[in-house]
Amino acid sequence: MRKDGALVPAIMLLLGVLVVQWWVTLPSTGFCVACAGVALALSRCGSWARALAWCLFGVAWACWRGAAAMDARLPRELEGQDFRVIGRVVDLPLARNDATGFLLDVEEAFFGSKPLPLHGRVRVNWYNGAPDVQPCSRWQLMVRLKRPRGMLNPGGSDSERSALERGIAAVGYVRNGGDSVPLGNPGFCINAIRQAISRGIATRVVDPHDAALLQAFSVGDIRGLSQHDWEVARANGIPHLISISGFHVGVAALFGVWFARLLYVCVPWLGWCLPRVQAQAASAMLAAGIYGALAGFGLPTVRTLLMIGVVALARCSRRHPTGLQTLALALVAVLLVDPLSVLSAGFWLSFVGVAFLMICMTTQGRGLRGFLHELSAGQVVMTLSLLPLTMWFFGESSLVGALSNLIAVPFVSFVIVPVTLVGMILLGLCPPLAQPVFWCAAWLAHAQWWLLEQMATWPGAHWYLPEVKGVALIFATLGALWLFMPRGMPMRWLGGLLFLPLLWPSRDLPAQGGFQMWALDVGQGLSVVVRTEHHALVYDAGARYPSDFDLGEAAVLPSLHALGIHRLDLLVASHADNDHAGGVPAVAAAFPEAERISGEPERLPMAMTTCSPDMAWQWDGVTVRVLPSGAAGGPANDRSCVLLVEGRGGRALLTGDITSAIEPVVATALPPGPPLVLSVPHHGSRTSSSPGFIQSTSPVLALVSAGWRSRFHHPNAAVMQRYDVAGVPWLNTATSGAIQVNAPPDRPPYVAETWRQRQSRYWRE
Repeated sequence: MRKDGALVPAIMLLLGVLVVQWWVTLPSTGFCVACAGVALALSRCGSWARALAWCLFGVAWACWRGAAAMDARLPRELEGQDFRVIGRVVDLPLARNDATGFLLDVEEAFFGSKPLPLHGRVRVNWYNGAPDVQPCSRWQLMVRLKRPRGMLNPGGSDSERSALERGIAAVGYVRNGGDSVPLGNPGFCINAIRQAISRGIATRVVDPHDAALLQAFSVGDIRGLSQHDWEVARANGIPHLISISGFHVGVAALFGVWFARLLYVCVPWLGWCLPRVQAQAASAMLAAGIYGALAGFGLPTVRTLLMIGVVALARCSRRHPTGLQTLALALVAVLLVDPLSVLSAGFWLSFVGVAFLMICMTTQGRGLRGFLHELSAGQVVMTLSLLPLTMWFFGESSLVGALSNLIAVPFVSFVIVPVTLVGMILLGLCPPLAQPVFWCAAWLAHAQWWLLEQMATWPGAHWYLPEVKGVALIFATLGALWLFMPRGMPMRWLGGLLFLPLLWPSRDLPAQGGFQMWALDVGQGLSVVVRTEHHALVYDAGARYPSDFDLGEAAVLPSLHALGIHRLDLLVASHADNDHAGGVPAVAAAFPEAERISGEPERLPMAMTTCSPDMAWQWDGVTVRVLPSGAAGGPANDRSCVLLVEGRGGRALLTGDITSAIEPVVATALPPGPPLVLSVPHHGSRTSSSPGFIQSTSPVLALVSAGWRSRFHHPNAAVMQRYDVAGVPWLNTATSGAIQVNAPPDRPPYVAETWRQRQSRYWRE
């Protein structure tokens, strides 16, 4: 095998698969067949033609798999309908205070007695007294589902992309009633074993948090970890260590090798039956496979298993592939099994990280000194090389990550995980002996986590940059490669200059007298961000739900970071309803210096000043003022704090949830001025947006913030017809995602972009 025998096909296959993920629509099946046919013909030609054949095959394969995944989604005509499904629970169900959530692998679906074309995995929640749902159990459920659809904001996660990559065809909830019944016993499955081990740990470890850490290390059960735990992990750059990672699977394979060596030392005559090299390879693969199964076969686990399988196969056939050949073969195997895995952050972090280590790391002696050098240098290489990708996918990185990983990686992988594995083995063989072993592992995990919590408070633990552009990502990655090239490469320090577009991106700030406004996509709620040249305000921050899902934390803060807003001058909670003020505490905690006002401060869990019409701020030639609204003691919606943002070229009126009863008060107080952009009152409810209010404000654009398929049916069709009759164009965050409006000082306001249009892809709803 040539040195680069597997590398070129792997790169070309990856390129072909990757090209498809930027397409807005997928071509027909005929196109896929034609690409595959041309690839087959080219594969019989020269080396360049064969390389192109791999690329074309990647295009055809990714198109076919992407189309199949989209076709498997719930038909649109079934959204919001109640129908019956029969399926098996996969993975580990998550029991929360408000609901039990789980993945269901649908076997059959019926609308009445009529079969429905629905197969694949659906994510459902069971509210109001859900039973104890066990892994692998079969159920008949009455469900109401919709196609996977997520909120789209600057810097936010893409749940629609994740749903495609994970093969989720629909999301929804179980309808309460007698039609939901269990069907037989769960039987044997790996997830039932994972559940049993997880419960065994919980009953033997006193501290619930220590038990949650061991459950994550042992069987990848992260259900017991809180949002705070993940914040600590991100601050230290160690989310990959929290649950079973590829490195841990490699440690399990190493234990398999040691076990085989010990067995051959104790029973030497085994060498007459099977050579020791083949036995060690088989033992390593078996140990890694068992541990990978306990992890649920996540992408890092599968990637490591494929690499171990390539090495084991080469050992058995007496071949010795290079590290890059092994990685390339694993890459080809992953793409052939699942080309949609390129949509996940784990795919890129895994392969790019290992590739950098193989290319840039050189052996520096043997023994303890060499090991320590490779360990410390490896963490520096991984931190800097993965910085661009980390910023691209997550919008944040950790400057203390290299030091945290230097401490945590060896301690977790070579101390805590092995002790936990011993406890797992004893749990099956001799349960009483597992108690002291788990106690020891819990004490070690507790000490390690205490140190990580301290390091999470250090400066630079949470480091945010504005949204990363594709060009900056490529330049910074090439810069890292140049920077860590082996000695002899001239002027390696110049690689650091390629990081400049990433670290100092250009910012499209409004000019003096102008402002920018974003109506964020927060579902059934409201959140608006306004920025002038040097100042910014947040008006409402979406809801916080009983499941601890906080839109202030999940949507508003990532948007502020992605927009490069590092300081907040004003935080407004229009009134105290959850869909407006639920996320405000999270934003206030992140920006404690911001001035806070609200129309209902007495109902909020934090100190805020009552907004009054005499309040006004002058920022960079832009005036922000409070207009009169409802009086104290009146209806909550009418007490919404109404803001008018006025620049030289345009204005924005933020109305909260005011109703038609208070709209005349606001309209009367509205002074004449430049063209106005209106945040539609109360999400387009029929109790608001009276014809007189629309006429008196005369907006040039109306923005609705509502949830997709809202149970409140916002916005009301009759209300939006009033805007149509008045000739007012309007946009809805439910169908547009976040909406950016620019109000420059020298021209009227205009829509700069909507995030569903900006991030248009074939998997987008």
